[in-house]
Amino acid sequence: MIQEQDVVMLLSQSGESPEIKLLLSFIKGFRNPLIGMVGNLQSTLARQCDVVLNTFVSQEACFNNLAPTSSTTVQMVMGDALAVTLMEMRGFGSEDFARFHPGGTLGKRLYLRVQDVYIHNEKPRVDTRTLLREVIIEIHVQTIGRYGGDGRRRPADRSHHGRGPPPDAGKEGHDRGHDGRRHHDHRPKTIEAEALAVEALDLMRNHDITRLVVTSGTQYLGFIDLNNLIREGII
Repeated sequence: MIQEQDVVMLLSQSGESPEIKLLLSFIKGFRNPLIGMVGNLQSTLARQCDVVLNTFVSQEACFNNLAPTSSTTVQMVMGDALAVTLMEMRGFGSEDFARFHPGGTLGKRLYLRVQDVYIHNEKPRVDTRTLLREVIIEIHVQTIGRYGGDGRRRPADRSHHGRGPPPDAGKEGHDRGHDGRRHHDHRPKTIEAEALAVEALDLMRNHDITRLVVTSGTQYLGFIDLNNLIREGII
């Protein structure tokens, strides 16, 4: 598997394990550059490598000082440092990450957009002149169980806080005479369809809500809610 242009990195705490010694003699015969990540600078591995990364630890976390604990942690840290440095040197950005890691949660956070998610939802719509009773029916028919939040709470909240008539006062006139203009939000929280889905999540968290109106410019397209993002693995 090792090709002529490959650089080989060998990891070992002691630098003296039999499999390491066997690999050394084999790889040296092909004259591949060797990097050793090793905790013993006097070991066979350290002496045979072209570059040595010192991962020495004075004591393992294991109370017997036997099981690799502290030493493996140090080697993981060294590996992370190398990876991050290489990313910076090669200019490896978020778009590259999404291209090479598209299936995982991290990849989705970098490429999944609102327009990929909201399209499967219902698109509830009423006119501002629609009677409040019909608005409530539309909310329950189209969105109950899917969209929580301000839209369904608003009529109850207004009565609860004393800014509207009591629930049982003038019910018939309230149902027949009031339209949606008195109760709708003139500035709902919105997000553009082209925005990343993770931006929608940030907006929901910042405003403590579970849904957003999806728009394209001034055009209403539908809704995206927290359940959509959970199903997609964004959270």
